[in-house]
Amino acid sequence: MDTWAVPGYTESVELGAGASGRVVMAVHRDTGVPVAVKYLSESLRTRPGFVRGFRAEARLLGGLESAHVAALYEYVESPDGAAIVMELVEGVSLRTLLTRSAPLDPEAALVVLKGSLLGLADAHRVGVVHRDYKPENVLVEPDGSSRLVDFGIAVDAGAGGGAAGTPSYMAPEQWTGAPASPAADVYAATATFFECLTSHRPYSGDNLAELALQHVDAPIPADRAPEPVRDLVLRGLAKDPARRPAHAEAFVAELEAVAGAAYGSDWEERGRGRLAALVALAPLLLPSARGAPRTTTDTARTVLRQAPARGPARSWLPGRTGMLVSGAAVLLGVLLSYNLRHAPQADPQQAAQALATTRAQPVAGPGGPAAPTPSALSSASPTSTASPSPSPASSSSASPGMTASGTASAGADEPSASASGSPSADTTASGGTTAEPTPTTAAPSPPAAPAVKDVAITDFRQTGSTTATTTVTVTADGTGPLSLTLSWFTGDTGRGSGAPDGASQTFRRSGATQYTLTVDHTFRGTGCYWTVRAATSPASADGGASQQLLTRRCEIR
Repeated sequence: MDTWAVPGYTESVELGAGASGRVVMAVHRDTGVPVAVKYLSESLRTRPGFVRGFRAEARLLGGLESAHVAALYEYVESPDGAAIVMELVEGVSLRTLLTRSAPLDPEAALVVLKGSLLGLADAHRVGVVHRDYKPENVLVEPDGSSRLVDFGIAVDAGAGGGAAGTPSYMAPEQWTGAPASPAADVYAATATFFECLTSHRPYSGDNLAELALQHVDAPIPADRAPEPVRDLVLRGLAKDPARRPAHAEAFVAELEAVAGAAYGSDWEERGRGRLAALVALAPLLLPSARGAPRTTTDTARTVLRQAPARGPARSWLPGRTGMLVSGAAVLLGVLLSYNLRHAPQADPQQAAQALATTRAQPVAGPGGPAAPTPSALSSASPTSTASPSPSPASSSSASPGMTASGTASAGADEPSASASGSPSADTTASGGTTAEPTPTTAAPSPPAAPAVKDVAITDFRQTGSTTATTTVTVTADGTGPLSLTLSWFTGDTGRGSGAPDGASQTFRRSGATQYTLTVDHTFRGTGCYWTVRAATSPASADGGASQQLLTRRCEIR
């Protein structure tokens, strides 16, 4: 059976494969720009929950602009498949470096932490929580800088969705299914920092229940870290999220103050140089070195393994809170034992299906195709998901050495925990080859904003007692970036729009001259009339569009 491929790209090498899909390296034919394409698995494409999660990943990343995160080019969906096209990052996963050279010097560990924290800070600034920060999802580039990848289970801050993440790096509140918060990302980043410094994870329970209790109740092993950075470890691994830095940006400020005082003003330069030297020792793991496709199959084998014990066991007695958490951990273990992979939780009203009727094309620079700039590498990891598209809609990353965007990672030490039912866990391409570092390439220079010629609501209908769906088509005279904002209203009369119902939703797009989006919304108001209003930036010549419907419960028969 032929495998669907995103039109307009020539694929060369499969960078990684797993239960959720695969990531391939490709070149945009019109410009010669290398990209990473993340495909949703054929087996998951027919399951609405996984497709919604894939779109949600694209939506979250489409609104995230950061030099420390692999950029999204476009999200493409058709009856034959779904894919995320993203920046190909030239780099090696932190997991690979730790496997070869752990522990890292404190300055090098601080540089890794700072770079990926800056990526988290940009995400937190726009209300996105990563939920799966770990060594597999941090890429170190040849110059020693680092990037954060794989937003496969990222959600909006405050969203629920149950326990999700990778057990060894999950904050205490993640085990209980508390709403997602930036403080949980800070905890995971600190756990990774601790591993860089000591070669060991903070806790190493023999099973999920024990690991959960340790994260909730066991003492913080800060004394195993170098003395100058122990306060950072204590702050970042605090059991109470209120005692941690509230978000990544605040943690970066603390990190810089501690590093400068302990290691001098040139700590960052020294640390970056040491990281660059480590990457230089593994040149064959960089995407640019993989010139020919590897022999793999379309089927990925998911392997659940118990992580080896890390360091001497410590005696401790769990408290009452910890005992309550053990039940949740047992449930998590049952899910993992059945190879269920977590599907990112996406509110139906926030999942948009974007279909560009004109192919997105990176814009060539003044003398021809824009030259790709090696940048951050995306790595596929147990919880990763693919993300395609030059239009802000998605982005993904591979983790344990996979490439851009994030399909299940080969060689991960442990499964990613999640209580919502999407395949997670270490994944290995069935050919037996472990996917290494992930690439993602620098994007071509962005085109100028186009003039929006028309905004049309082609469909608006009620789908349930409180739900509706609408389809909006936007036509522009160029392929530059634009944004579409949908606002929802309810009212008791058909005059005017009524009162706002929930927050407006904004979708950013680029790379095509026409876009069609289908968006679902759950109405909270009780009015008989529902209204949807569409507006763009730049503003459209027709001023936007709106449509109203009379709900079934109020229709006069």
